[in-house]
Amino acid sequence: MVLRWFRRWALARRPRRPADIPDAVWQQTLTHYPFLRQAEPSDTHALRQLTRAFLDSKEFHGANGLRITDTIAVAIAAQACLPVLHLHAPLEGIAWYDDFVGIVVHPGSVVARRENVDDAGVVHHYAEVLSGEAMQDGPVMLSWQDVADSGTSASDGYNVVIHEFTHKIDMRDGVPDGCPPLPTGFMATGSAKAARDAWQAALQQHYQAFCDQLSLAERFGAPAPWLDPYGATSPDEFFAVASEAYFVNRARFAADFGGLLPVFDAFFRPAVPAG
Repeated sequence: MVLRWFRRWALARRPRRPADIPDAVWQQTLTHYPFLRQAEPSDTHALRQLTRAFLDSKEFHGANGLRITDTIAVAIAAQACLPVLHLHAPLEGIAWYDDFVGIVVHPGSVVARRENVDDAGVVHHYAEVLSGEAMQDGPVMLSWQDVADSGTSASDGYNVVIHEFTHKIDMRDGVPDGCPPLPTGFMATGSAKAARDAWQAALQQHYQAFCDQLSLAERFGAPAPWLDPYGATSPDEFFAVASEAYFVNRARFAADFGGLLPVFDAFFRPAVPAG
């Protein structure tokens, strides 16, 4: 089902601007997903405005009989907007997501059929269970069950919407490598190369430490890392997994990844220039 009701509602009532989100729906969303509430009321208002614009620019498709409701659309849109709420460079707000339109929502996880070719040229077929997937220059797929559970799974640093939309941010330079396009002068660096080097050095250090901790836990029974083990798959997956935790459980993220916190802050929450 394509989510066209939002545009029709807007055209009927406010033909020159996106329709507002009903108060009851917005308050229900903030209650169900407490991490969406910002420290400053003005930021919560800005998130609502950004969510309106997101809804006006995207089309939702329900799969396997799922009917897209206001609750589903607003919940996904608000969480998708959280990572870009304070982003102004090199792109601003939902411009980070202007490479696609469609969002496909399944009732639950999806089993995807995969194949890969090993070094010997042998083709291997396997099944992979997905709660979400972001495609380069293409749509985003999400499991509604995982989205609906995001209010409680925040304690574990888990959020499928933020994960997949962080991938979208990472992909904007055409290379899903765990380093998004960075603004000029990022962390007082003097060039684009220096900015990428600073980002990748910080991310790689924590990624390797995470992989080492996971390996010790699996092999020798050491304490397991807090984040989803899927983050050990690759640097880009670690970036997405770490970003989930950064947005939904900042206190725990800061305790476990204190060295990465200022790097993420410099990107996701850049200081507002004076004047």
